[in-house]
Amino acid sequence: MKKLLLSATLLLATVAASRAQDFKYQTPPKALQDLLLAPPTPRVSLSSDGRVMALLQVQDFPTVAELAAPELRLAGLRFNPRTNGQSRVSYAVGIKLKTLPNGAETEVKGLPAQARISSVSWSPDNKTMAFALTTPGTGTDGRVELWVADVAGATARRLLVTPLNDAFGNAFEWVSDNKTILARVVPAGRGAAPSADAAPTGPAVQESGGGKKTAAPTYQDLLKSPTDERLFDHYATSQLVKVNVADGVAQPLGQPGVIQTASPSPDGRYVLVRTRHRPYSYTLPITRFPQRIDVLDLTSGSVVKTVADLPLADAVPIGADAAPTGPRNHAWRSDVPATIYYVEAQDGGNPKTKADIRDKLFTLEAPFSGAAQELAALPLRFGGLSWGNNQLALVDGYRWADRHQTTWQLNPGKAGAPLAVLFDGSSEDKYKDPGTPYEHRNAQGKLVLLTGGANNQSIYLLGNGASPEGDRPFVDELDLRTKKTIRWWRSEGQVYEVPIAILDASGKKRQLLTRRESLTQSPNYYLRDAAKKDKLTAVTKFPNPYAAFGGSFPKQVLKYKRADGVELTANLYLPPNYKKTDGPLPTLMSAYPLEFKDKSTAGQVSGSPYTFTRLGGGSPVFWVTQGYAVLENVSVPIVGEGSKDPNDTYIEQLVSSAKAAIDEGARLGVVDPERVGVMGHSYGAFMTANLLTHSNLFKAGIARSGAYNRTLTPYGFQGEERNYWQARDVYNAMSPFNYADKIKTPILLIHGEADNNTGTYPIQSERYFAALKGQGATARYVVLPAEAHGYAARENMLHVLWETNAWLEKYVKAPASQPAK
Repeated sequence: MKKLLLSATLLLATVAASRAQDFKYQTPPKALQDLLLAPPTPRVSLSSDGRVMALLQVQDFPTVAELAAPELRLAGLRFNPRTNGQSRVSYAVGIKLKTLPNGAETEVKGLPAQARISSVSWSPDNKTMAFALTTPGTGTDGRVELWVADVAGATARRLLVTPLNDAFGNAFEWVSDNKTILARVVPAGRGAAPSADAAPTGPAVQESGGGKKTAAPTYQDLLKSPTDERLFDHYATSQLVKVNVADGVAQPLGQPGVIQTASPSPDGRYVLVRTRHRPYSYTLPITRFPQRIDVLDLTSGSVVKTVADLPLADAVPIGADAAPTGPRNHAWRSDVPATIYYVEAQDGGNPKTKADIRDKLFTLEAPFSGAAQELAALPLRFGGLSWGNNQLALVDGYRWADRHQTTWQLNPGKAGAPLAVLFDGSSEDKYKDPGTPYEHRNAQGKLVLLTGGANNQSIYLLGNGASPEGDRPFVDELDLRTKKTIRWWRSEGQVYEVPIAILDASGKKRQLLTRRESLTQSPNYYLRDAAKKDKLTAVTKFPNPYAAFGGSFPKQVLKYKRADGVELTANLYLPPNYKKTDGPLPTLMSAYPLEFKDKSTAGQVSGSPYTFTRLGGGSPVFWVTQGYAVLENVSVPIVGEGSKDPNDTYIEQLVSSAKAAIDEGARLGVVDPERVGVMGHSYGAFMTANLLTHSNLFKAGIARSGAYNRTLTPYGFQGEERNYWQARDVYNAMSPFNYADKIKTPILLIHGEADNNTGTYPIQSERYFAALKGQGATARYVVLPAEAHGYAARENMLHVLWETNAWLEKYVKAPASQPAK
């Protein structure tokens, strides 16, 4: 009888463990809850003349009901059919204006209650701000509207009655006359959306062959049927209009279409329009759809020139150095009235093709009737361009295979003139990074290089200042004739201060806007005179969000080596009032692996020991309040030098990096190596599963929104450019799914129901959990309603903290004995 009762009890326990649970949202311990819900800090937007700052009050966490609003997922886009605007936007809910440095903060009046503000944009003369305002609606009455605010009067008004079509985001742009805005709106008389419930007229059919290789990453939210195509056309089609800012009168320009971008020329005479068109693809997102590039006359709306009509980009090789054939990257030269530039691959877009010239840069000047002019031939793939004037432009090139990057100085007034190398080196070598050339907005509202110094021959470089002691941001002046730099300013002392804008580049004043913080002081903005070391004026006084919790979470940057000699770092956080005599603590580690081609650069220090710790929802630092030591941002470099690929020894380097961090914490006497948990998000979740599979370093793991079976991402992932058939053993060895029978450590899997990230389909966690369950592993699988790759809803965020805390308490803080591996 006792045997029967025991068997029945075990059977019930097995059934309970296997079935889906009708689970309600839970909340974590109060300390975790209060920290997550600490008041958000305002965002800032600075006028181009540096005189006025807009303080944008940030929306608190949306509710899961708001997140679960209707959403269409088509062609790689996600938008709300009620509003015809992007879904999952982080809105501002109010605007204050402040004259720098000491003006009062003035609330912008005229906004509706519960305003949802996005896409804030200053007019070129900084007298007016434009922004999108979303009314969510409850049926079909939602909309995204174009609003403007008068800066001097701090008053806002709706500018346009017709709703914006904001499916692509950034649905409007200022014209340089300060009187006109170009906007994409819902076409008049559009009618009702096609029914998604109509009976199919036939199957969805795709075909390949003829020797054409059309490999693609595992994109999400793609079109799947003719019904999807019709829905996409309905919601993505817009009408371009020019709007008079004074009275809101709108004049249509051109014909309705799937207009992705529309940008006015610097002189305000033309519009460069990018329109996507059929045939669409069921395996690629809109960024690969056929496109037509037209120049429209801004007065009449007529087509002046069709610059290009490009086919579906379905044969682009896999890899970071690959590019489509044909002209690409069409945009305006920002420093002249009306000249288009574009680039075109000379190697068929295939980086494996031997070629002395990878890309060529072309320009086409108004009235666009002549042939395009070749401006430069680049030995590397085009990586970006900064215009200065007719004698100065900077062009970037890169080669991912060996992380090589070059910046050339170019004279736009002399087509075909030899390129002059300005910077050359490795993108991985942070210590030698010269900084980023600083751009400001000119009178036409376009970004151009800021020049100064003798005869305007100097440019300015803003950099992170990476060094063995951590980041020390700087501002340099570079004389382009002598190639010598003068250091204006560098962040010093036990603070982290980063330059945001150069407000005055004159030799006497050298005024900067910076953001300054420390371990105990939350970030705020300051005016700094770089010529006078101690002259610093506070612009904002944002309160410390953690004042009620002691104000800060002090950290210590650890420096140590792994077994192969690669130098590593990690941030160590300890509970408040912890003393060495308290002994080693249960520990939580978090990390995110990165690929490198050189051991010396892999070991370079990243970040600063003096930054203020702001806790995002995915931070492990919450758990110092629960008595844990936390090893955060642990270095996990995966190195493949020379002809070797990093992932060939991924598992060995992964485990070695984790062991080195635990050993260092144990050496310091703060980490109990018998009680360590590991957590990670996305590629960090993949790391977590592999660490639990291939080591016995941890007592539990938390893996959020990861990918665990690399055969489901056969055409590359993360930094891996080889496909599955080229590196079958690597893909298989790196897939924890393949070793579900080996894992003995408890693992908590969390995934957003609506994950939109390439490669991390929810099915990755679903199938991995099924494999673990089938092998009798201790696992829990939590699906968060309505969440994408990053989590946003209040209820879900709190629940994730509860799940994580419960898992750590059960398996890390007081772990039961586990079977030896």
